[in-house]
Amino acid sequence: MPSTERKMTGSGFDPVAAATSLWRKARQASLATMSGDGMPFNSWAGIAPDRRTGALVLLLSDLAVHTANLKGDPRASLLIVGRGADIGDSGADDPLSPPRLTLVGHILVAGDQEIAAALYLDRHPGAADYAGFGDFRFYRFAPQSAHLVAGFARIADIDPAAFAGFA
Repeated sequence: MPSTERKMTGSGFDPVAAATSLWRKARQASLATMSGDGMPFNSWAGIAPDRRTGALVLLLSDLAVHTANLKGDPRASLLIVGRGADIGDSGADDPLSPPRLTLVGHILVAGDQEIAAALYLDRHPGAADYAGFGDFRFYRFAPQSAHLVAGFARIADIDPAAFAGFA
């Protein structure tokens, strides 16, 4: 949904810039999938942004519950949590202070495993130790909607197309 459809922002706040900053800096996210019985399942995954396309690359094991869930239903949600310092707020005493970006979309096996590997391993070089194991594959998350909560009166829905093309 475009950022103008639902927006609650304080003066001087640029929700697209804030969301894009979180997206670009992201290294991991909470990954929510749907189990076969329709129940939500939440886990943790490393992510790497593809600045050309606006997608996020994940490295997932076929042995993981979230991967089994995605094979049955590719719908997923990622929650990226930044630091209060990312928006100029120390927020040391407030657990709700850090900016959050919720993305909703689909996760599918990347058709371009080599490109996805280069993007992911550039962000997470330590993953090279297991990326070549037979049960690991690179996946692409294509966001269809994005919701930013960056603090009090700093809430907006963002068009995920804003994530493509940022260097």
